[in-house]
Amino acid sequence: GLDLGGDSTPTMASIVDMYSLSCPASAPFFGYFGAAAAMFLANLGAAYGTAKSGVGISGMGVGRPDLVMKALIPVVMAGVVGIYGLIIAVIISTKIKAPTMTDGTMQPQYTLFAGASHLAAGLAGGFSGLAAGMGIGGVGGIGTRG
Repeated sequence: GLDLGGDSTPTMASIVDMYSLSCPASAPFFGYFGAAAAMFLANLGAAYGTAKSGVGISGMGVGRPDLVMKALIPVVMAGVVGIYGLIIAVIISTKIKAPTMTDGTMQPQYTLFAGASHLAAGLAGGFSGLAAGMGIGGVGGIGTRG
């Protein structure tokens, strides 16, 4: 446990022992934020792509109802972008490890480096999904008008 050193204030050695400088208590926050960012941004792009493509499909249904089934492809593609965001978030969240109790002390298992790299991976995947969804929405909305 914590070595209180005779009084009620913990010593620096006990604090560093509990949460080392390379594994601070805030490290999982960055990892989970990366997972949330991947999920949020990719699904935001998927929602935008679905909405824009859906408007194009409804317009096509009036003029050329025989081509409506072919026009569903951008909607499916936009939905797959959202699923990619979910996959990234699940992969990141399964890599985050809780501290374990060893010999009466908490031993952190998740480093700040891992938290920062998972944040960067989540942001990269999320913004990629957002850009892909916007591209799919633009093509799906305009491509079905022809």
